[in-house]
Amino acid sequence: MDQENIGQSRQNPLPDFLSFHDVEALNNGTHHAPFDVLGPHKVGNRRWIVTFQPDAVAVIATVAGKQTALPRVHGAVFAGPVSGKSYTLTMRYADGADFTTHDPFAFDPVLTAFDEYLVGEGTHKELWRVLGAHVTTHQKVDGVHFAVWAPNARRVSVVGGFNNWDGRRHPMRRAGQTGVWEVFLPQVGEGALYKYEIVGADGHVALKADPLGFGSQHPPEKASIVRDILGYGWKDESWMKARAARADRASPISIYEVHLGSWRRRYDDGGRPLSYKELARDLVSYVKFMGFTHIELLPVSEFPFDGSWGYQPVGLYAPTIRFGPPHEFRDLVEAAHAAEIGVLLDWVPGHFPTDAHGLAKFDGTALYEHADPREGFHQDWNTLIYNYGRREVKNYLVANALYWMEEYHLDGLRVDAVASMLYRDYSRNDGEWVPNKDGGRENYEAIAFLQEMNIAVYGADPSIMTVAEESTSFPAVSQPVHMGGLGFGYKWNMGWMNDTLRYMEKDPIYRQHDHHLMTFPIDWAFTENFILPISHDEVVHGKGSMIDKMPGTDWEKFANLRAYYAFMWAHPGKKLLFMGCEFAQPEEWNHNAELNWGAAEQPANKGVQQLVRDLNALYRATPALHVNDCLPEGFAWLSNDPAQSTIAFARYGAAGDAPVVVVCNFTPVERLNFRVGVPEQGFWEEVLNTDAAIYGGGNRGNLGGGEAADLAADGHAQSVTLTLPPLSVVVLRLRERR
Repeated sequence: MDQENIGQSRQNPLPDFLSFHDVEALNNGTHHAPFDVLGPHKVGNRRWIVTFQPDAVAVIATVAGKQTALPRVHGAVFAGPVSGKSYTLTMRYADGADFTTHDPFAFDPVLTAFDEYLVGEGTHKELWRVLGAHVTTHQKVDGVHFAVWAPNARRVSVVGGFNNWDGRRHPMRRAGQTGVWEVFLPQVGEGALYKYEIVGADGHVALKADPLGFGSQHPPEKASIVRDILGYGWKDESWMKARAARADRASPISIYEVHLGSWRRRYDDGGRPLSYKELARDLVSYVKFMGFTHIELLPVSEFPFDGSWGYQPVGLYAPTIRFGPPHEFRDLVEAAHAAEIGVLLDWVPGHFPTDAHGLAKFDGTALYEHADPREGFHQDWNTLIYNYGRREVKNYLVANALYWMEEYHLDGLRVDAVASMLYRDYSRNDGEWVPNKDGGRENYEAIAFLQEMNIAVYGADPSIMTVAEESTSFPAVSQPVHMGGLGFGYKWNMGWMNDTLRYMEKDPIYRQHDHHLMTFPIDWAFTENFILPISHDEVVHGKGSMIDKMPGTDWEKFANLRAYYAFMWAHPGKKLLFMGCEFAQPEEWNHNAELNWGAAEQPANKGVQQLVRDLNALYRATPALHVNDCLPEGFAWLSNDPAQSTIAFARYGAAGDAPVVVVCNFTPVERLNFRVGVPEQGFWEEVLNTDAAIYGGGNRGNLGGGEAADLAADGHAQSVTLTLPPLSVVVLRLRERR
């Protein structure tokens, strides 16, 4: 194209701000600053309008009721002078159709200077309120404000059905020196599909989902969806005011871990999973019936691959559309709160997938990830690792933690794979990792991020809880940051889980040789605020179901599992159990199918389910079993006999709380006249016996308990004599003091 073909006469030349090169760049989608030429521009006493409208045969500007045709300059660029300020544009197409809209390039920026400052500094704690797609009214016009961080991009455009996915139509403007691009698009609204078309630093064009989008298409589709998340109208004020006590170390915390896609399915409707609204009814009522205090959801942030179970998220700010839109996810949370059940979310700030529409090489550079694969690539999962040392990336993640608490009233976050974040050599051989500045293996940047996240979350609302899935001996994970800790509220006790399951999997005849596996974990039980986890990871990948791990005949398998659960609930530490384990599902967990609810109706399985329900009730009602879960004064050994595989210990609450004695028999041999010392005189009531007939046992017991006799045993001046059924746990509580 040469200047003679621009299409303007010498009597009506182009204004100085619009050159031949500008017109060419607009048509090619390569203009570096489109807001400098598109939209209204004052030239002397006149106002010029420049617009880019592919497919239009004519463009008319309407100013104060007066219509002015804008001549075609070249290609899809139309421009001409008008009188007045506010205007609309009407495009006429070859089929005779007209479309009238406000001009996106006539609007001022939406982001404030203060927002720009906080974003640039990496300290915007409400980042989701300024980046992403927001349904709003700007300069008295309804539309959507889009903003995205892509500092190294040559051009960023919003594309969607509203502009035929043409990146030339709605290029964005830079917001100062922040690296953020923004644009306000009138007449776009709730439900619109969109992506960002990014011309990277290398000139490569990529279509990206919105890192802060509130909604996404159902996978395998990849577009983001405009979602208006304002104005829900929460009704859980009473829960929110009272929940601090429910997260306290002295409170009973019993968590039901759930994968929403496979808890139940609607086989009368194509085998689909339940929706958020159906889960609000069915899951919440079931958890309430079972007596759990909290639900923990496997990740719900949008993820492309079902087989990742949500642990490879692309849309950290978008509740997955698999079960419904964002407001319906809120319905689930609110229903849980109405039933006095907390909701925790598995949160994955440790890595992200390499999917082309995600964060990888977002602006043509290693933006969210490290450029060096020794720091930025996770070999175990073929994923990318966040660059925690970059302030904007850290801000993105910290704000996301705050977002789930603020916008969805979640009661806590369980942070996945913390160990993989803490160590630079995690699952790497020599030469495959980069030491820290001091030559060590600790990831200082990840540690600082986790500390900052916990400070931010607890600072915003101390009534929540954060939980670390951390499998190493890294110190002070659940200690406050000001005391040198990572700042988590709780930590999973992976060592307890591994040791005790190893013991339970052994034939009882050999357990005497590994008695320490059940007793040694108490040595570190109070070094952190621990949760005892039987999670999804224990019933997948060939590990077998919980009932399948147990040795012996069918009867012995169920007796073993009942005894193990009672030992777990009586042991210091909060509790977590994955769905299906509560009724001894016979198969491993399969994320593509619902739980085997048919098995739950079988007598032996139903007995385990009833036991778990009763364990929850006993745990919640008995201060000695929960008040000092995290303190050594809440526990004392009574006896340990490796030869007989018996264990006895006492649990204590606050002053005045009735103590509890727990006696375990991990052999299939009934122990008659078993004497155990008790800490006080009085009547010791048998409040739970895993051999009860209601649980599927042989109904061998102690006739409701017994009076302590003045016979010394186990370091106490008094004792009781018990019948210990085979493969059982008996729990006694002091009912009447003498």
